[in-house]
Amino acid sequence: MSDAAHHEVLIIGGGNAGISLAARLHRYGVADIAVVEPKDHHLYQPLFSHIAGGRAKAAEAIRSQASVTPPGVEWIRDGALVINAVANTVTLNSGDQITYDQLVVCPGLQLDWDKIPGLEAAVHSPFGASHYEFALAPKAWTLLSSLTSGTAVFTMPAGPAKCAGAAQKPMYLACDYWKEHGVLDDIRVVMVQPYPTVYGVPGVDDELNRKIAEYGIELRLNSELTAADPLGRTVLIRDNAAGTTEEIRYDVLNAVPPQSAPDWLKATDLPAPGNGGGFVQVDPETLRHVRYPNVWSLGDAAATANSKCGGALRKQTKVLAKNLMAARKGAPLTQKYDGYAVCPFTVSRSTVVFAEFDADYRPKPTIPKVPTWKESRASWVVDRDVFPQVYWNLILKGRA
Repeated sequence: MSDAAHHEVLIIGGGNAGISLAARLHRYGVADIAVVEPKDHHLYQPLFSHIAGGRAKAAEAIRSQASVTPPGVEWIRDGALVINAVANTVTLNSGDQITYDQLVVCPGLQLDWDKIPGLEAAVHSPFGASHYEFALAPKAWTLLSSLTSGTAVFTMPAGPAKCAGAAQKPMYLACDYWKEHGVLDDIRVVMVQPYPTVYGVPGVDDELNRKIAEYGIELRLNSELTAADPLGRTVLIRDNAAGTTEEIRYDVLNAVPPQSAPDWLKATDLPAPGNGGGFVQVDPETLRHVRYPNVWSLGDAAATANSKCGGALRKQTKVLAKNLMAARKGAPLTQKYDGYAVCPFTVSRSTVVFAEFDADYRPKPTIPKVPTWKESRASWVVDRDVFPQVYWNLILKGRA
């Protein structure tokens, strides 16, 4: 690539956000679009929980990046290093520089393993895993399915996370498996949750608490994992409300690490001043940067108040695409993202509790008056069987 490379729309990140947006913009008539993405594979992350719970194969969640890149969109196999929004330039890891008319920043989140002492070593040890890493999701199921007695600890971090509710999903799948095999009573299950309730959405919390009681799970609210010792197979859990710390010995640990925007993005001036998380400062409704009118962001790296999940992203993609098209013509931005998010909780090996809510965690069902937050076999079919097909065949093609 020459130093003079230029694109009308340059998208940083080739995940769900970048590919689905590129496809939609191309369908809307934008001819010159490039996506910067260093990885040669594309992952469908909602299936990671099913893989860790023994209800999906890893091969179902991965395809080549080339196969999902929309025809007519250029894939730049490189990573972003520096953004100069004043000069409209992006410098890549290779040293190449690209200029743009419109820039969309959606590189996702990074997993900050180093924020918790011992955690990275623990999940890579023989007794630990994390379904937030694709390579470790099958390992999680190997460990969980072979456990017949002892202690299993599941943790969720405070702060922003990719579909934070996913931290709980393999736990319910494992508990139902242990129940079916008659060993659940011999297994102590501990769930570490940093917030005052199990999730925070009225109705959904009631269903999750009912399943937690059914499985005999020890739910530690207002609590966080602060350290892990892979050799001693122990974790330290801090109760933030009581101000106490407890050491728990585990036989299986499935942990979700703290997360933030990529370090290279934190080093730019796109985040709000003083925002340590590094998220791109956008208008939460239009998804346009508040200081740079030709810069946009959506998905996990955007500083929006909603829960970070694929359901939110699907709504954001439509809003951003239409607003970007309007901006190209100098027209007003009429599309508004309403904060919608969704989290399907796999509460057994064949049922799901479907949480739909807004940025304030108030229920926001797609079909009013239909109690989708109740445990349902139909919701399982939608989550496990329908959504993956919609993702590969419609969302990534800008058609859903």
